[in-house]
Amino acid sequence: MRDFRKLDIWKNGIEIVKLIFKSSSSLPSEEKYGLRSQITRAAISIPSNIAEGCSINSQIEFKRYLEIAMGSLFEVETQLIIAKELEFIKSEELKPVFDLLNKEAKMINSLIQKIKNS
Repeated sequence: MRDFRKLDIWKNGIEIVKLIFKSSSSLPSEEKYGLRSQITRAAISIPSNIAEGCSINSQIEFKRYLEIAMGSLFEVETQLIIAKELEFIKSEELKPVFDLLNKEAKMINSLIQKIKNS
């Protein structure tokens, strides 16, 4: 069993959640149960799946949880693009979030590749 609290990808995932909650607070109130709910749940899923995968002893299963986390990351990115296109969030507000998402995607992908090659 791995200690997820020590993994940089988990720590980065927590930072993504914090930024998403901050960014999504500017969404219209009618989106509280729509886009805001969806994007925050997807963001929470990133570090949650990394943590859950750490409880599994199988490398193959751990890789699968990382792939699910990556899917959630892409879901968050898509929802942010939608929010931007609908002019709910300004592009300049999203740059730090997109940068962090890109960093996280690279880190997750690197760990997936490491597991595949081991």
